[in-house]
Amino acid sequence: MTPIQPLFLLLLGLIGAQANLDLRTAAAMAAGLCKARPTDLVFIIDSSRSVRPSEFEQVKVFLAKVIEGLNVGPSATRVGVVNYASRVKNEVSLKTHRTKAGLIKAVTKIEPLSTGTMTGLAIQFAMNVAFSEAEGARAKSSDVGKVAIIVTDGRPQDNVKDIAQRARDAGIEIFAIGVGRVDMNTLRQMASDPLDDHVDYVESYSVIEKLTKKFQEAFCDLVSDLCATGDHDCEQVCISTPGSYKCACREGFTLMDNGRSCSACSNSATDVVFLIDGSKSVRPENFELVKKWINQIIDKLDVSESKAHVGLVQYSSTVKPEFPLGRYNNKKDLKEAVKKMDYLERGTMTGQALRYLVENSFSLGQGARPGVTKVGIVFTDGRSQDYIGEAAKKAKENGFKMYAVGVGNAVEDELKEIASEPTGEHYFYTADFKAMSQIAKKLQINVCDPCECDSLVKFQKKVEAALQALTKKHILYDSMSKRIALLENKIV
Repeated sequence: MTPIQPLFLLLLGLIGAQANLDLRTAAAMAAGLCKARPTDLVFIIDSSRSVRPSEFEQVKVFLAKVIEGLNVGPSATRVGVVNYASRVKNEVSLKTHRTKAGLIKAVTKIEPLSTGTMTGLAIQFAMNVAFSEAEGARAKSSDVGKVAIIVTDGRPQDNVKDIAQRARDAGIEIFAIGVGRVDMNTLRQMASDPLDDHVDYVESYSVIEKLTKKFQEAFCDLVSDLCATGDHDCEQVCISTPGSYKCACREGFTLMDNGRSCSACSNSATDVVFLIDGSKSVRPENFELVKKWINQIIDKLDVSESKAHVGLVQYSSTVKPEFPLGRYNNKKDLKEAVKKMDYLERGTMTGQALRYLVENSFSLGQGARPGVTKVGIVFTDGRSQDYIGEAAKKAKENGFKMYAVGVGNAVEDELKEIASEPTGEHYFYTADFKAMSQIAKKLQINVCDPCECDSLVKFQKKVEAALQALTKKHILYDSMSKRIALLENKIV
């Protein structure tokens, strides 16, 4: 029997199997918490007529969430996607994308084929083409795993038993996920042994979307040192506690009220403006998630009259300033104002919105303060319908610290053009609006650049106080010495 490898155990957890201690340990490895075995992974997804468009979207979200937990790279995990119905389409080759962001973006663009269900043909295609060296698969080796995950909701119109056996004999480990009215016997014919570990059934596609979360919850029950795994949101120092953690700051920094962020100086101040895409492609239900995401970031800021000020601008085909900097000086009022923002819909004129940010949002007339760090946070879910280059460049030339956040069909090159250097720390992308909360945790706004010397000033003051105390002691010592000398003379 082929040994179950760490990545395979992750996938098993993701499809809802019962996890024992060894399984969850291996899942932690595959989730990127420790180094995993190199693997070539190919998803084989059924997009036949029985899979409704909304259900196919849920399959893509599931794929994206699995990819988020992998250690993706040319020498780590390579991912491919095969789409099938009556015909087979190689959507993503193992050699195509070397980053998670690129993979997830490619997954979001896959369209259903909406014809029959030729599952056997799809397995044969995967074995002969998707897992070939020409398509990016690595040469057969005990050091590299080969894994196929089949997702289907119906009875195949061709034979799967023989071709699945040949695939397994070629060293491909097969997981079979069945949905709804799927034929369970077919799943067993396709899957690797042991069947209990490689076959799973869910009643509907809506359950698939939740499998990754279930895996994460099971994993969190296992890991006690969340600081060691990086599964925390402390900005600087994480201190482990039984089953949890607490945050602290390095010397010279102060822990803020949110219990996570650190301030480098007592008189820090920053002006933060959100530039939010409210175009038609966002959709009302996702716009509500965007507003929650904004408030997550506000929770991380030290909002007050003398510290962080926040402004909000929404854009689509036009630009609408929701409220200027300084109007609200506490988190409660700010978050209420964000919740009341109405959805604009229409187009995506990101360049026009950036020009507004540069020319208006950080002006004195809009509440900006001179000599204070300026931070712009741009959110978009699609390609801009106008040119962004000049305005993006101008924002950075003006000294604004720019963050770019993209979801769904957002263009990575545009996000990088907007973001400040180093771009890896200032731009973020996710395929799913529901994953935006993870970006809020990662996005760290360093607001103390103008006054990083404050801790040094405090140190100097402490030194001066200590010197003054020593001087007083020295003077007292001299006075006492003179008095003792006088007494000695009188005695003599």
